[in-house]
Amino acid sequence: MPKLIFVNLPVTDLARSNAFYEAVGAIKNPQFSDDTATCMVFSDTIHAMLLTHDKFRQFTSRPIADAKNTCQVLICVSSESRDEVDAIVEKARRAGGAPDPTAKQDYGFMYGRSFEDPDGHIWEVMWMDLDAAKTAMGCVAQVA
Repeated sequence: MPKLIFVNLPVTDLARSNAFYEAVGAIKNPQFSDDTATCMVFSDTIHAMLLTHDKFRQFTSRPIADAKNTCQVLICVSSESRDEVDAIVEKARRAGGAPDPTAKQDYGFMYGRSFEDPDGHIWEVMWMDLDAAKTAMGCVAQVA
């Protein structure tokens, strides 16, 4: 079984966050959701757990950072194409997120943009042509 990742995010308004993440393409998993937490599924291996502040506090004694004013982590997910990168950022904008809080990246073989969710968490969306990236970085692909 492949390893799974669950990104736990504290949110101030669970319903608003649910709507936002559904708008950018995540699917709510009701099996792991209630009125304090929602499991949003991006793929078979990538999940975001949206947790009310009270629920989030059950997992840490540290203060919850205000993601609009501080940054502890940048979350990056891959995309199938440059067009899909742009489409996801546009969906985030239409759903109330802020597009491109970090600089766009365009290296030809790699293209990335970002969006900020309603609570200030930054997500990067990246597409990369792996063969072109290896060539650009001077790597020689091994053939098995």
